[in-house]
Amino acid sequence: MYSSLKDNGRMAVVIDTGAVSRGSGTTGKNRERDIRKAFVDNDFVEAVILLPENLFYNTTAPGVIIVINKAKRKPNEILLINISNLFEKGRPKNYLPESTIQKAYELYRDWKEEEGISKIISKEEAQRNDYNLSPSRYVAQNNQEEVLPLDEAIVELEEAEKERKEADKKLWEMLKSLRVKS
Repeated sequence: MYSSLKDNGRMAVVIDTGAVSRGSGTTGKNRERDIRKAFVDNDFVEAVILLPENLFYNTTAPGVIIVINKAKRKPNEILLINISNLFEKGRPKNYLPESTIQKAYELYRDWKEEEGISKIISKEEAQRNDYNLSPSRYVAQNNQEEVLPLDEAIVELEEAEKERKEADKKLWEMLKSLRVKS
């Protein structure tokens, strides 16, 4: 999709929430993080909007809307919007009321931060956070601690376990070279 944009083109894509966070915090290469890195480093990510869970028929997981813009109006900034709690219960699926859609649109149009809903971060802040663009990481809602969606928590746990194993391996190698442990 990106390659078919004109020089001043903009696109929005709905994608799995893990696409904005998977691979962050890992050592070495990670394809998803490396793709995000390229988009952030080249300053193409304009906004990320976190959607509520149970909106789509093929999954109950929340999604995100990623807005890519080759001609950003606010260079070196990324707007993160969290509307994950601004939904109405429906049968069989939840839905976004018109007021929530309007709110997200106005925040994007006016490039505005609002406590508990949106945050503007710099490109450098995204880089410092290893290209994690999950709005729930930056936008605290109702002064509550961040509660990761289950799929993101599992990914972070797997990443931490991998890092622990790599650290253990290095430790054992050092101990062996020092002849402390055989």
